[in-house]
Amino acid sequence: MILSFKLIITPLLIGLITLVGRRWGTALSGFLIGLPLTSGPISLILAMQYGPEFALQSAIGSLAGQISLCIFCLVYYFTSRKYQWPTSVVISTISFLVTTAIFNSISWSFELALLILVLTTGAVSQVIPNQPTSSKITKPPVWDLPARIIIATVFVCLLTAVAHRLGPHLSGLLAPFPVFSLVVSAFTQHQDGVDSTARLLHGIVVGSIAYAGFFLIVIMYLVSFGIPITYTLAVLTALCVSGISLYVSRDQAA
Repeated sequence: MILSFKLIITPLLIGLITLVGRRWGTALSGFLIGLPLTSGPISLILAMQYGPEFALQSAIGSLAGQISLCIFCLVYYFTSRKYQWPTSVVISTISFLVTTAIFNSISWSFELALLILVLTTGAVSQVIPNQPTSSKITKPPVWDLPARIIIATVFVCLLTAVAHRLGPHLSGLLAPFPVFSLVVSAFTQHQDGVDSTARLLHGIVVGSIAYAGFFLIVIMYLVSFGIPITYTLAVLTALCVSGISLYVSRDQAA
């Protein structure tokens, strides 16, 4: 069920993010990637298949996993200043996996995961610049969008194939695996340069605030409110927080 869902939703999401980035810039694209585009659907399906308690434990892991994503963005930013996109992809992916392995040995509570995620988001967003980039639009090649869709879908399918065997904690930690972040960052660095990549990564990191808002609602209300109401509220919360964060971030960059 998760695999079928991912095969449908992944091409739609990566296509939407790509087109939004081309129309309104990499900053907005980054904010969209920062939303729980993979973790949210996984959490919903886990709740339906395995029950609220399993989904709650996975949600706590997902909050901790988003810290790994922020570290991924930080590493990608620094490597992209010195190396081409293949090296940036490899080093930043290794940083995510190493951080995840370390975090898997920690017994995370909701409060600890949320606190460290908020602190990490604030610190990393200060390091990665959010300065305006050139308004020049690079026309992508014909194969660009299909390649992004195929690469992202393959990543998601590979992750989905093993996630159900890992249990709620490790599944939650791996749920924020930077599928969209890797694909879009690599293509942005290759086509538009390091400044646009930095703006994209900044948006992804700040988008973690909306990500935290989503799972905050899930953890607080899933048991008492049930699946439909909780996940509806979680989506609305994430969208509202993302909109506010984007407005504040653009105002600061102006």
